[in-house]
Amino acid sequence: MADPSSYRPKPGQIPDSPGVYKFRDEHRRVIYVGKAKSLRPRLSSYFQDLANLHPRTRTMVTTAASVEWTVVSTEVEALQLEYSWIKEFDPRFNVKYRDDKSYPSLAVTLNEEFPRVQVMRGPKKKGVRYFGPYGHAWAIRETVDLMLRVFPVRTCSAGVFKNAARTGRPCLLGYIGKCSAPCVGRVTPEEHRELAEEFCDFMAGRTGQYLKRIEQQMREAAEDMEYEKAARLRDDIGALRRALEKNAVVFNDATDADLIAVAEDELEAAVQIFHVRGGRVRGQRGWVTDKVEAVDTAGLVEHALQQLYGEEQGDAVPKEVLVPAMPEDSPAVSQWLAERRGSNVSLRIPQRGDKKDLMVTVQRNAQQALVLHKTRRASDLTTRSRALEEIAQALGLDSAPLRIECFDVSHLQGDDVVASMVVFEDGLPRKSEYRRFQIKTFEGQDDVRSMHEVLTRRFRRYLQEKEKTGEWIQENGATEVPAEPEPNVEDDGRPKRFAYPPQLVVVDGGQPQVAAAQRALDELGIDDVAVCGLAKRLEEVWVPGEDDPVVLPRSSEGLYLLQRVRDTAHDFAIRYQRTKRAKRFRAGPLDEVPGLGETRKHALIKHFGSVKKLRSATIDQICEVPGIGRKTAETVAGFLAQAAPAAPAVNTATGEIIEDDEDIAAAAAVSPPERGQQE
Repeated sequence: MADPSSYRPKPGQIPDSPGVYKFRDEHRRVIYVGKAKSLRPRLSSYFQDLANLHPRTRTMVTTAASVEWTVVSTEVEALQLEYSWIKEFDPRFNVKYRDDKSYPSLAVTLNEEFPRVQVMRGPKKKGVRYFGPYGHAWAIRETVDLMLRVFPVRTCSAGVFKNAARTGRPCLLGYIGKCSAPCVGRVTPEEHRELAEEFCDFMAGRTGQYLKRIEQQMREAAEDMEYEKAARLRDDIGALRRALEKNAVVFNDATDADLIAVAEDELEAAVQIFHVRGGRVRGQRGWVTDKVEAVDTAGLVEHALQQLYGEEQGDAVPKEVLVPAMPEDSPAVSQWLAERRGSNVSLRIPQRGDKKDLMVTVQRNAQQALVLHKTRRASDLTTRSRALEEIAQALGLDSAPLRIECFDVSHLQGDDVVASMVVFEDGLPRKSEYRRFQIKTFEGQDDVRSMHEVLTRRFRRYLQEKEKTGEWIQENGATEVPAEPEPNVEDDGRPKRFAYPPQLVVVDGGQPQVAAAQRALDELGIDDVAVCGLAKRLEEVWVPGEDDPVVLPRSSEGLYLLQRVRDTAHDFAIRYQRTKRAKRFRAGPLDEVPGLGETRKHALIKHFGSVKKLRSATIDQICEVPGIGRKTAETVAGFLAQAAPAAPAVNTATGEIIEDDEDIAAAAAVSPPERGQQE
């Protein structure tokens, strides 16, 4: 690990002008490339106290061994040079988007004598006109098949074309009218190129003129009683319209725009792009990246723009680019895009109307892409095994933690304090063993005390189950084994709720929460369960008794698994806390009746219709309700007689007294019980 002060430039060496800089490691490899409006303040910011730097930036500057820079004239030149260097050096600490799949595009090879329409993947070639990319190759082929009726452009390979020219016989498409057969001289090279250019114009969104022209030709053919020609033109119009229907109309003003959305978490980000041409969505693509540098949404957008348009020229850069956040140097980025297009480009955030609505759709696609990427990554057996091994190595465990339990505490300003326990076995969630806890020993906000209580209750139950199975270890060290130990399963074959201990306990929090969890285990005499905590702010792993955290690499599969476990526990706790709070707000008079469960509450309300009528009923009438015995009926009647009815509510608009307001609350309070178990 290098000391940044060892290669810090001397005062006055760094120029106060736009430029691009490179950090190199001890082997002279470029590990980071950046740009700045002014190099002096930007580079100076890297050499401040390490404690003040973002963890990713701190890792970069301590890995580097030298820094160098290049001065440029304008911010646009800096943007272009930064892109070129990132592409050339592939620095490890720069965000690099990677396609989550290889998207196919519809390509027209205008650089050939007889242009060809085909599906192409990979890097773009000079002189080829591209449309898309599309999500599936079959979508391109369906569109092309429809359009070849009107624009019979060559689609065959070079070998098939040369063979047809040698034999003088066209391929099948030439015979059925879906190719103009330039291979056998049915059309001249100039006529075939004109067909290809018309095909490109139609795909680029200039559809109205072609439809009108064909409709006019159809009417003229009908007037001349050339009905076969008119019918063929009618079918051509239908084919073009079906091709257009495959691309939904999103903007009625025939806008050309690209919409970019970003979904991100602490470690990864997903970018989705919708290409809109002529008001229709013509293509879609997406990227996923590891956030190896300290970058916000605006920075991710700037990197995406560089990758998307770095190799593009002319119409490939649309007139309008819509983004979720403006880059830091938005004027320079806009000017750079305009230079690549050859005319002005509007770079902005949509605020209202159809464009904002479509941006919501793009954002939803980005979020789903990130979730899908994480799901695929988590479901891979090899990846899960590597993650468990990394965790074991980082925490010094004897073996991989095949069962991990994570605990989290949730509350709202000290009210409705609850906790959650989630279980991961072999790196996958075991939802049937998730548990929920209410904090019972105190009231108020104290996450450390809450964590201690939850861990104590969970492992006390484990010891109770262990005692039942004959594995209880007495204080003198002897093992007491009963003649017929109980199995670790219930009568229906399911495992008992707390019969199995984890190899690793993860708590959501830092040193205080970890210390509380370890203290709970120590008080119960459990010494074969490891404990760690994952602090959300810096994603640091804390272990008991250590003053410094365990820092896992940002690309670590082990860190990713711990994050996923922690986030799952956090979401589970929040859902329970919100449910509990909502139930408290909906509480009715029957909730206070001791021994009255949800099913019998439903039965009472269904039978009498309201709490008001139930309050006026006799004990014998209450006994008529299915499932209600006389003792329960006496309890219900006595409790409702003691409880004063709520004051009547008043509709302030009409002055009407709403007498059955408590009945509404009671009906809401006896809604069907939610799934899940509570401990």
